[in-house]
Amino acid sequence: MSISIRQLKAFVAIASTGSFIEASARLRLSQPALSISIRKLELHIGGAVFIRSPRGAQLTPEGLSFLPKAQRLVLDWDDAFEDLEMLFKKQQGKITIAALPTLAAGFLPKVLAEYRAQFPNIAINVNDVLASEIEGLVREGRADFGLSVQPAKNGYFDFEPLFEDRFVAVCPESHPLMECTEVSWAQLLKYPIIELNQLSSTRQAIEQVLNDINLEMDLFCEVRQIGTAGRMVAAGLGVAALPSLSFRQISNEGLGWRTLIEPAVPRQLGIIKPPRAALPVASNAMLEIIRYHATQFEELKNLGVKG
Repeated sequence: MSISIRQLKAFVAIASTGSFIEASARLRLSQPALSISIRKLELHIGGAVFIRSPRGAQLTPEGLSFLPKAQRLVLDWDDAFEDLEMLFKKQQGKITIAALPTLAAGFLPKVLAEYRAQFPNIAINVNDVLASEIEGLVREGRADFGLSVQPAKNGYFDFEPLFEDRFVAVCPESHPLMECTEVSWAQLLKYPIIELNQLSSTRQAIEQVLNDINLEMDLFCEVRQIGTAGRMVAAGLGVAALPSLSFRQISNEGLGWRTLIEPAVPRQLGIIKPPRAALPVASNAMLEIIRYHATQFEELKNLGVKG
């Protein structure tokens, strides 16, 4: 038989009041039930913790030594359940999201603003990283979930599609390609290309397109950040193929875009998480807001420029 929290609370209440009668009222227990709890406690530890007398209940030396520890155990018990209740009520906690930079800049801000308005005490951490890093963070449990392209079919992740992004040709406003309503990949590749490095999912998707249509790019410069690519294009150093959502990461000044066709290359973006993962309630609440905003994401029709 082990000591129960009920017995500890009974001990602390009697020690605090010096009376079985007052402790019984405080705990809303009958006096016989309270006496049974203390008797079981004393049987378990092998000795008395109270001296009963007409003047009430006095602690034995052993009981007096045990009292601070019992008070701390009861407080820790109550705190633990209060913390758990706060987590379920989304009054405290932390969410860690791993997201592609295009999604972190082009989609998440409105989501986070709504979430913060509803749950102001939840801390939020966003890792805006490459797709491979997102998968690593989710796999290792360092992110609750990811927002990314669909992972390779390795069977580890669950993927929930949210919406499609599209590739666009990004050019200086005065560029000849801006005279077209749409631009083919073959037209774009006649000019020097500024592109993201080969670790990015954007670059990997572009390499796949070029392989499919048997064309090569005249690569002028590789960069790590979409914002850097945008500024180089605006400076007239070349053109770029970028996801439409990337316009949230770069200044539009001096830049124009046209939809890339022949072929059109949609990118499926969505939620990744380990299979059968049980997420905290705070994370599930975030996912519900993400799903809602995904259905309302009308900016995609305008290639992410407005808003």
